[in-house]
Amino acid sequence: MKQHKQRHGEIRTQRRGAISPLRIYYYLLPFPLLLLLGLAGCGGTKTLTKSPIETPQDKDTDSKLTFFAVTLEQADDIGRPIWKVRAKQAKYTKEQQIGQAESPYGELYQDGKIVYQVQAQQADIEQDGKQLFLKGNIVATDPRNGTVLRGNELEWRPQEDLLIVRNQLYGTHKQLQAVAQEARVKTRTQRVDFFGKVVANSMEPPLQMRTEHLVWQIKDEKLIADRPVQIDHYKNNKISDRGRGDAAEVNLKTKIATITKNAQIELLEPPMQIASNSMTWNLNTETVITNNPVRIFHRAENVTVTANQGEFKIPQKIAYLTGNVNGVGERRQSLKSNALTWFLDKKLVEAQGDVVYIQVDPPMTFTGEKAIGNIQKENIIVSGGKSGNRVVTEIIPKERFESQ
Repeated sequence: MKQHKQRHGEIRTQRRGAISPLRIYYYLLPFPLLLLLGLAGCGGTKTLTKSPIETPQDKDTDSKLTFFAVTLEQADDIGRPIWKVRAKQAKYTKEQQIGQAESPYGELYQDGKIVYQVQAQQADIEQDGKQLFLKGNIVATDPRNGTVLRGNELEWRPQEDLLIVRNQLYGTHKQLQAVAQEARVKTRTQRVDFFGKVVANSMEPPLQMRTEHLVWQIKDEKLIADRPVQIDHYKNNKISDRGRGDAAEVNLKTKIATITKNAQIELLEPPMQIASNSMTWNLNTETVITNNPVRIFHRAENVTVTANQGEFKIPQKIAYLTGNVNGVGERRQSLKSNALTWFLDKKLVEAQGDVVYIQVDPPMTFTGEKAIGNIQKENIIVSGGKSGNRVVTEIIPKERFESQ
């Protein structure tokens, strides 16, 4: 058997643009119709080795050429590589002006540097060199940061600085794991946009984000959702808190989540809901802070407290509320003040500044500078009247009043 010979050739295009001819290096096994050299599109010339007698079968073979141990390279107008693809076998169809490589492995380049290493079952390469398509069992790895994207379709558009992976997308990184319908990567800025049924799991802090569009800024270590999003925070592999909003940003480095537009945070212990237009959720210290009007609802005690701003310390189970504070119980009893500290474990509130307590049954109203007690049980002590004399008034619930 004759020794295989290494050949090289080019697929050229006469179109204007920033893409140079596609270069093909290959080993060609000996069979009658073989070699493509300098095949040109748009009226170019071609050089072809063929058998002495041309038959219809020969013409068909001319249009479908097979290369073995092939390397395909594409460069920009100044000679910098755009991609290099190696494959055991590649086919070129003249009519479709497209090449197909089987079991390809290669590198994608941006500004002459490798941005992704890729492998797949098949590669489709257009003659103009503007796009590269990979199909089946895609594995795309960014050697700069360790990101790995898996799927069944990959599209590389070097002139747009855009890598697309879709169809059963699964992405992994030391900080994040994500599934979605599609990922769009801007390779220069190392930004990944996940689209469609996105579920992203962060390792540290331990949380899960669900949304329809999630931006992952790899260098800045940020996750940004500009659509309705749910954030589940985990402790000991169980959900401890849950955040919701129409938009959110999670800084994986500082472990701080900012939820905006109809923001809500639900706590399992104690069973509470915190709602505001915007909240900062420190997942490390487990603290929620808002400088916007806030509403806190305690489901077990059926008590609602509103204020202009607030801070909630989850481990300590303490809420600090300031500005137009108004606490309302299930019997419509209310406590108004300038500031209020809510000790949830003790089921106790301490109010300060322009205190007004109103009880519906029996109807009573008391004012003072301070108050302490339990809103849910209607057991409140108001102290410090405006007359300057120290006044202490105890509000006795109806049940206790009737028993005396």
